[in-house]
Amino acid sequence: MTRILTRSNLEAALEPTACMAVLEEGFRSTGSGPATGQRVLTDLPFPGTATALIPGLLPGIDAYTVKVNAKFPATRPALRGVICLHSGHDGELLALMDSATITAWRTGLAAALGTHVLATPDPGGDAVLGVIGADAQAELMVRGLRSTRSFRDVVVHDADPARAAALVARHGGRTLGSPTDVASAADVVLLATWARRPLLRLADTRPGQHFTSLGADEPGKQELSADLLASSLLVVDDRELAASMGALAAGLPATAAKATLGELLRSDHPGRTSATTRTVYAPVGLPWQDLALAWLAYQHAEQHGVGTQTDLLA
Repeated sequence: MTRILTRSNLEAALEPTACMAVLEEGFRSTGSGPATGQRVLTDLPFPGTATALIPGLLPGIDAYTVKVNAKFPATRPALRGVICLHSGHDGELLALMDSATITAWRTGLAAALGTHVLATPDPGGDAVLGVIGADAQAELMVRGLRSTRSFRDVVVHDADPARAAALVARHGGRTLGSPTDVASAADVVLLATWARRPLLRLADTRPGQHFTSLGADEPGKQELSADLLASSLLVVDDRELAASMGALAAGLPATAAKATLGELLRSDHPGRTSATTRTVYAPVGLPWQDLALAWLAYQHAEQHGVGTQTDLLA
């Protein structure tokens, strides 16, 4: 039997703190070897792209995921697809899940983890959090980051003012008129947009700021300029992917990525060593992250009878 989990099923099964814990363990336990998996991207004769992430693997989980997404930026939602969770014993299709929900949660919460690790420590909660692009991934970044630290203010900009206002209504703070306004006001800046030209350049920033850029996850997409990336301690999730389709594809060499998040969490790299260092976390997204959250959701669903079951071979 295959369990089918919709967005509402998944949102009932997932909880940010538990998700961040399994993501952190995943970053600690995986490197750049076979478990990294493959990310396949192809253009379409339509206004979108097709993406597959295969296979999602993690030590200690006897299962794997295959994710297939359609990305059509002009539509809402812009991402639609399915995650297949297969048994590692015999390939049985254990579950079919809404991929947009899993993708938003694993991407946003992994980004919150990377942000917390790299941003200047602020035990007093005096920093200002900035958000550029106020859709689902930004929502999860804010939720995850607020589970690890406090902020005295939140400033938000989105090309759609209504989306920015909705995020402020949920999390407090205020809207601003441009990405540069956000960078001027904030100490920690989260970007999650479809931008294909830099929204922020080195001249728009100041020493000590941290930036997390989620938008540079396909060739041609760029949120931060090359001079800003080159002047920062740049951390990625996977160097090869960052060079081929992530932030480094803006014309920077692979050596511009000083570390991966896994290396920071394993203390293989010291990370930020000065309060005046600019830091950037620019992940692309890895297949094992899909498995980490899909497995968590599947276990919850099995225990509590969430979702519906069907026999696709009937």
